[in-house]
Amino acid sequence: MTHLILATDKVSAEGLKLLHSDDRFEVVHVDDSSSQEFRDALARAEALVVRSATEVDSGLLSAAGLLKAVGRAGVGIDNVDVVTASEMNVAVYNAPGGNTVAAAELTMALMLSLVRKVPSAERSLRDGRWDRAAFKGTELRRKKLGLIGAGRIGGEVAKRCHAFEMQTLVYDPYLTNERAEELGVKLVGLTEVIEKADIISIHVPLTDETRGLIDAEALESMKPSTVVINASRGGVVDEHALAEALRTGVIAGAALDVYEQEPLPADSPLRDCPNLVLTPHLGGSTAEAQVEVAREVAAHIFDLLIERDSSGAVNAPSLR
Repeated sequence: MTHLILATDKVSAEGLKLLHSDDRFEVVHVDDSSSQEFRDALARAEALVVRSATEVDSGLLSAAGLLKAVGRAGVGIDNVDVVTASEMNVAVYNAPGGNTVAAAELTMALMLSLVRKVPSAERSLRDGRWDRAAFKGTELRRKKLGLIGAGRIGGEVAKRCHAFEMQTLVYDPYLTNERAEELGVKLVGLTEVIEKADIISIHVPLTDETRGLIDAEALESMKPSTVVINASRGGVVDEHALAEALRTGVIAGAALDVYEQEPLPADSPLRDCPNLVLTPHLGGSTAEAQVEVAREVAAHIFDLLIERDSSGAVNAPSLR
């Protein structure tokens, strides 16, 4: 028996090598999930592998009568209707470890770009100016980093910031004292992070508890010199409140890789904000990370379809 695996959103073929190299699987890549070719393959697929572009909603799941697994080649599963998948006995997998380093390194790139004003200076130079005095930055050394969330990615950011001689304050209700000591960070409350950190970097999933976590009140509580970085999930930062805070000088700057609505709407108030660095959800967009996340998902699908092992699914307790 051959198991059909449908991959879309330009999932790495190299990462799916485990499945490609096994005659028991037929792997079909259709990168346009709105196409008829995709719909035809979906009707026959036992597993679907996506990145963030394809919405695996109830309608898509209903059109996949043979589906046994959905693999999200990345950390978040915001674009997968896990409830409906569970009701249909479809296992949902993600790849929480594959893009950890990529996301941590992007955070550092955003941090350094922001405090050294690299994007603005680059644009100025291309426009024919030589405004050295206009782009005086600040150093990371001896600054207080405030991490909101110190799981896999936040922990890697903490390690890198330690090399920059930064002191790190962490708000994370799930971080143990032992892990905090291992990372060389200080566990504190959310209020202390917001009020005392020079640089606040967010690394949490989007949940009912974290949605709008950085709102107008939180921004008002920050120091005027504080900068905020969000490379985790859109919606954790209130974008309208952030835009107002940047325009009025409530905080010094911000850098965002994720947004409430993606792609970022043309009329977003963020587009013309001062002291703001924007990137189009590049957190896991490295060649290495895309291979690793696909490899993680491929291993889960192999275990499910060949070994009948669904223990790695995020919805494993709900499966029959």
